[in-house]
Amino acid sequence: MPEVILPVLDEAGAIPAVLAALPAGYRAIVVDNGSSDGSGELAARLGARVISEPVRGFGAACQAGLEAATQELVCMMDCDGSLDPAELPRLVALLEDGQADLVLGRRRAVRGAWPAHARLANAALAALLRRRTGLRLRDLGPMRAGRRAELLALGLSDRAFGYPLEMVIRAEAAGWRVRELDVVYLPRTGRSKVTGTVRGTARAVRDMTRVLAGAGSSSA
Repeated sequence: MPEVILPVLDEAGAIPAVLAALPAGYRAIVVDNGSSDGSGELAARLGARVISEPVRGFGAACQAGLEAATQELVCMMDCDGSLDPAELPRLVALLEDGQADLVLGRRRAVRGAWPAHARLANAALAALLRRRTGLRLRDLGPMRAGRRAELLALGLSDRAFGYPLEMVIRAEAAGWRVRELDVVYLPRTGRSKVTGTVRGTARAVRDMTRVLAGAGSSSA
């Protein structure tokens, strides 16, 4: 029974639909990263397991969820309504069939879902990642699936927006088979704190560039 880690910071508007769309047998772990809109309380009332991570940061929330998980297979995805949980079994199937060790969802955006500045930043970072690792990836994959014990063993240290990039870099260095599947990317619910603003995107790029630079120095 896969568990789905949902990092949350003020996503009360999206939580009901996201939880309702989880496939049968998939359990949500909502990680409240300091919400002020009652996101955690709402998720708990809707039946999700909720944990609190007071240290702010996307990576801090994801790692807290990973450590709290109890099942072998885990998924991670944004909880803003931009990704459809119904896509998760396709990613998990590649793990169960032994075809991959880490599966990323490549976003295929509908019109208006992905601001140009965020899309261009993602493309540039993905290109740097391809050159660094040799992996044929086109996206940094905000929806992903892997095995809990193996993910914990990677020893991920970034607690900000560099976390998903560090996961891929360390997975490749460990010889993992990393696969990418297309997933639909929809307009998010509510106001974006990252990709919807140039400032938020710049902060994410800064964190990921720092991870790339660290990976380069450690392999030198």
